[in-house]
Amino acid sequence: MSDPKTDVQQVPVLVVGGAVTGLSTAVFLGWHGIRSLVVERHPDTLSHPRSRGVNPRTVELYRQVGLEEAIWSEASLATDFSKLLMIRAETLAGPEMFSGPTDQPDPTGGVSPCEWAPIDQDRLEHLLRGRAAELGAELAFGTELVSFEQSDGGEDAGVTAVLRDTASGQERTVRAAYLVAADGSRSPIRQELGIVADGPGEFATTLSVLFEADLSQAARGRDVGVCYLDKPAPSTILFAHDGKQRWIFATAMPEGETLETITEDQAVELVRAAIGQPDLDVRIVPQLPAGGAKWLSFIIGAQVAREYRRGRVFLVGDAAHLVPPTGGFGASLGIQDANNLAWKLAAVLDGESGPELLDTYQTERHPVAWMTLQQALGMMQERTGPDGEGGEGPDPAEAYSTTVFGYRYGEGPPVPPHALRGEPGTRAPHLELERAGERISVLDLYGRAPVLLTAEGGRAWTDAAAVVTAQTGVRVDAHQVGGPGATLTAADGRGVAEAYGIGADGAVLVRPDGFVAWRSEGAAADPAATLQEAVRTLYPRT
Repeated sequence: MSDPKTDVQQVPVLVVGGAVTGLSTAVFLGWHGIRSLVVERHPDTLSHPRSRGVNPRTVELYRQVGLEEAIWSEASLATDFSKLLMIRAETLAGPEMFSGPTDQPDPTGGVSPCEWAPIDQDRLEHLLRGRAAELGAELAFGTELVSFEQSDGGEDAGVTAVLRDTASGQERTVRAAYLVAADGSRSPIRQELGIVADGPGEFATTLSVLFEADLSQAARGRDVGVCYLDKPAPSTILFAHDGKQRWIFATAMPEGETLETITEDQAVELVRAAIGQPDLDVRIVPQLPAGGAKWLSFIIGAQVAREYRRGRVFLVGDAAHLVPPTGGFGASLGIQDANNLAWKLAAVLDGESGPELLDTYQTERHPVAWMTLQQALGMMQERTGPDGEGGEGPDPAEAYSTTVFGYRYGEGPPVPPHALRGEPGTRAPHLELERAGERISVLDLYGRAPVLLTAEGGRAWTDAAAVVTAQTGVRVDAHQVGGPGATLTAADGRGVAEAYGIGADGAVLVRPDGFVAWRSEGAAADPAATLQEAVRTLYPRT
């Protein structure tokens, strides 16, 4: 018989943490043909909705891996907050300090083929779990990381991890080329590495309860979406879950209590205090199967890890950054981390690039986290103020949409989404195309490999792409929009040249994650040599 302590499982990437960011990492890696092992200490995914949706930019990424339709089939109608109210009050039953439409963000306005997807995190994780398995990931729930060691030289380069089955206590050893830490805001892996976090830090530890109750008396005919309340403690939040009987409640953890010491009677009384109805009939909905957690605790805060990488270990999601929940940025920020990292890991593991490509993960994602954190902090201050409204400042809708679509990799300010014109370092603009009588988005061409996109006069560039693929070993998919022999034509009155800021004989190189890597506004004397230099800048070789 084999000895689990001496038999070592080999896997390209070990992902620690099986919630939304860890599962997304496995999906994106699998999409690029990279196997992963995901370990999660909980025996199952949680039933708490947590994040209430993902923004359009994140839906674009899920669209690339074949999940957009499934996400909408699982969408939670209760999280269509555009039809519900945002309320600021002491209790739900008490007088309002402020009441108005819940500003469900919808920053698309034609800049994306995707919309904000109102899907609760528990439903999204269910979809991700299935898709990850379809793409070759191994999922090990009820498994915790005991220890890890890494070496970064010679044939021994990699990460050796010891895992433990939480039910049986049996341990096993796994050897991975890389480890991705998706293990939460108090990431044990980050702490083990000695990576510090900058920023205001943790504000509070919250108790969050999923419960069922008839709130019609306290609601007084209002369509309640989200409430910011002062009872039982300041900054208490109440969310609609199904819009009828099921609700999400979060408040500061009572002093001296922990997740383990809180009783069901205490949890019920805290909910009643927030509603302002002492005799309210409340039923707590457990988070895990029988014997598991009945409620959760979350850390509210604002911090960003100083380093996103230490050797062969990478931080993603809350392990890398903690942002306030206002604006619904947290889950999408982590998912986009995973997407950025996955294609780079795949390029290195497949031999298309040298390992220095992985250094760009921090240089690109770190500033995005700070930008997002500042936006979320500003929204939190506005919503929890005495009147629930902010003062003078930038247009909130434009600031939000710029945070979602307009962040930039490299130097330069963020770009409002309607101003995106194919500048290197920015998200490639959406453009409607027609292919064989079918309407698609130009974004549908991106996702697996670098894409060279040209206009009607760019035949020399598409010919060059085939040469560069042969010379570098990096697959470059070339697409000409319009012109003789083209299978793609513009469908919305403007072409690639206008949308991407190039001439009819220009070209852009778009990365697998849909960001522009390079642009030539016109023709080149030697297009193959020019493109090869651009590809080698994107995929460096030592």
